[in-house]
Amino acid sequence: MLLANILELWSNAWPAGLIMLGLGGAFAIVLLIASLKLKVEVDPKIEQIREVLPGLDCGACGFPGCGQYAKAVMENPDLLGKCAPGGTAASAKIADILNLQVSDSGPKQRPIVHCNAHTDDKTNLAQYEGIQSCTAANALASVQACAFGCLGYGDCVEACKFDALHIIDGLATVNYKKCTGCTACAKACPRNLIEMVPFGHENMMTVACKSKEAGKTTRTFCKVGCIGCGLCAKQTDFFLVEDNLARVDYSKYQPNEQTETAMNKCPTKVIVYRGKSTA
Repeated sequence: MLLANILELWSNAWPAGLIMLGLGGAFAIVLLIASLKLKVEVDPKIEQIREVLPGLDCGACGFPGCGQYAKAVMENPDLLGKCAPGGTAASAKIADILNLQVSDSGPKQRPIVHCNAHTDDKTNLAQYEGIQSCTAANALASVQACAFGCLGYGDCVEACKFDALHIIDGLATVNYKKCTGCTACAKACPRNLIEMVPFGHENMMTVACKSKEAGKTTRTFCKVGCIGCGLCAKQTDFFLVEDNLARVDYSKYQPNEQTETAMNKCPTKVIVYRGKSTA
């Protein structure tokens, strides 16, 4: 009886199975034909360019990933040299693929953190116990007395794919030997303290502060902030003072006796060197 029931079920089911098998095969054939008809031919040079890129998808070039940049630079050679992690080596290889001449694009851009305040230099208004993120902390006015200083929670560290940033004693610090200039740290800082600067020299002088408060106010909450006294600008036009803050005109930068004098005369020692040979 059981065997008879099984045979009856089989006799009723196998036509439907054949139909489903036939439909599946037909759909497969249709999809195969469609894929062949709709296939977009990719220029082999784009793949060659993608292969010489570092494959980090860091976005430094202005595109979401290396694949998009490879296509873009193939279509517009003016974008050559935008891959900071790949540097001149990648640019030279891409130029060779595109049969182009590589021109000197000038000094490489590297980040400078415009703050010099370590943990003991800062004045906190309250103990912050929220999410350990600069972006989250920056949303609260009561975290730190200086609204322009490094919060030290490491959003820039998380953004860097090259282990080139670390929080040392409450301050974001760049390891220039590892830095590629990808700009990720500058984009990650909610206070815009990190500036990309053309490094024409191994070490670059800078004003490690971004506070625009009056000097008297700055002194109340930071031991190492710029007070806008203008002593540096009196030594050389390399320095400018605007909105109570000294800054560097890098278009005029040339290390000399005047720049050294300006640095030594700074009363809060906020003028410092940043680069491969500095801490």
